[in-house]
Amino acid sequence: MKEVKFYQLENKSIVALVQGEEAGMTNAKLLAPGAVDAAQEKHVPALKKDGSSLIVTVGSVIHPMEEKHHIAFIALATDDGLEIKYLKPGDQPIASFKAPEHGIVYEFCNLHGLWKTEF
Repeated sequence: MKEVKFYQLENKSIVALVQGEEAGMTNAKLLAPGAVDAAQEKHVPALKKDGSSLIVTVGSVIHPMEEKHHIAFIALATDDGLEIKYLKPGDQPIASFKAPEHGIVYEFCNLHGLWKTEF
């Protein structure tokens, strides 16, 4: 499984590098999954297969979705590509994808950074 690299630009935008070299990313910070000291039970994506769907819930304890603290996106990386579900404050921190056999699920918390679960 090829991992996707996520970068945060100076303006706080997030960029996903799905293929190629990091050349030109000199003013961007590479986001390392789980690098921020925060509650894992609220940040590690929890996965459940339901028939042909993969249900992703952010955290075994549901993550807050407030203006000041929320999940901005949930993404599924597979050998076939990257699919991103964008969230906003007030949404549930849940996303559904067509269930692949293998993949990596990422989520980005606006305060505590990038997290992932591989399956």
